[in-house]
Amino acid sequence: MVQDVTCEAEDVVSAMRTGLAERVGAARADLWFGRRARLAIEADVLVVEVPNEFYRDWLRRNFREDLLAVSRSVLGCATQLEFRIDPSAADNIEIAAPEAAAPAASLLRQPLDEQLPSQSGQRVQAAVAGAPSRRRPLAELADFVVGPSNRLAYAAAEMAVRNLGCHTPLLIHGPTGVGKTHLLEAVCSAAARTQPRHCAVYQTAEQFTSEFLESLRQSGLPSFRRKYRGVDVLVLDDVQFLAGKRATLVELLHTLDTLVRGGRQVVLAADRPAAELHGLGPELTARLSGGMACGIAAPEFDVRLGIVRQTANRLQMELAEDVAHSVAARFSQHARQLIGALHRLKAVAMVEGRPVTATLADEALADLTTSAGRGLQLADIEQAICEEFRLTTEALRSQNKSKALVEPRALAMWLARKHTRSALSEIGSYFGRRSHATVLAAHKRVESQMAGQASGRDADAMEQTIRRVERRLRVG
Repeated sequence: MVQDVTCEAEDVVSAMRTGLAERVGAARADLWFGRRARLAIEADVLVVEVPNEFYRDWLRRNFREDLLAVSRSVLGCATQLEFRIDPSAADNIEIAAPEAAAPAASLLRQPLDEQLPSQSGQRVQAAVAGAPSRRRPLAELADFVVGPSNRLAYAAAEMAVRNLGCHTPLLIHGPTGVGKTHLLEAVCSAAARTQPRHCAVYQTAEQFTSEFLESLRQSGLPSFRRKYRGVDVLVLDDVQFLAGKRATLVELLHTLDTLVRGGRQVVLAADRPAAELHGLGPELTARLSGGMACGIAAPEFDVRLGIVRQTANRLQMELAEDVAHSVAARFSQHARQLIGALHRLKAVAMVEGRPVTATLADEALADLTTSAGRGLQLADIEQAICEEFRLTTEALRSQNKSKALVEPRALAMWLARKHTRSALSEIGSYFGRRSHATVLAAHKRVESQMAGQASGRDADAMEQTIRRVERRLRVG
């Protein structure tokens, strides 16, 4: 068993853990090295102490090169690597102080025979998981900036917390960085307050898979099933990761059936709708389709502005309105761009000792704006359509439903869906305060014309028109 080490050695081990997180990703490093593996330096040997042979073989096969690279980077010289088995490593769980752990302990309860606490315990800061104090708290519903692009998903998450099991399974889908994980974490944190006697587990699909495979190899499947089928709230992120993983999909399918039959709440997130998650199989896809599905689109300007203001407040930044508007306008794809931009802006202001002004924002964010890419805007598409059909913007946005305006307007909406990440409501609002249903109808109209299924313009004429407009946009 690894003995107590000096403060200097502890610093070296801490640096190695940080290096591992940077090299393999924080989630993977925490999953495999967080509490189940001890690291120590003995002379020129990096010792990795693990609870069993399976764990040793897994780390040796998947992380050997990473461990050696990190040790060379930290120590500045080559080291040897040694794996040791110590069954007590599985019990290396710190217990939080009772007064600090009381609320979280009710959020996640684990069976007494659970020897390998899950990553979810850390994410929700449960007492039994011994979550380090450096971990950020879970996101809250109150901190979620609501707009047309995400209002339905927010309302569904709120209803799921107020009445567990009313919408189950609940699937929240959308591209990266639009707030799916925020809502999933918020469901767990809200469940802790509103249902203190209930048990909730938060996992990513990768963590669920790793724990399931580990339970198979260790004959711990009954414990695994008690853990996941005995919860009141199961939250699973990045479901698309499970595509093609047949054994895990079967286990998840039976877990969902058990929870749904018991009237318990299941919340999942994926990067696309259930119908497009082809690798999950027809059974699981049917289960997801039978629940409630809510999409989240790229945030519109008002949502981005709200995120900027909220982040600036959290970072204790004095941000003038013109600067906030500038940042929100520069980055339109997802919230992480906005948060990263504000971190950069604050750092530059501190280093140069300058106030945060629009001029400083232009200088500090210039390269980020370039790398993010401006992308096409709705105004670009409007201008190209008006030039192609010789219309004014007023006519294109008007309520006039003559054929000379309906077709260009429909094509503008179709191009907006193809070349921008704007929400349906944002597109409809821009082109004359129209509803999202009108945008969908316009999209179907253009699609049918391209397929030669509609009267009027034939497919070739429509395709030629689209190519001309796209040449004007320089994206065709």
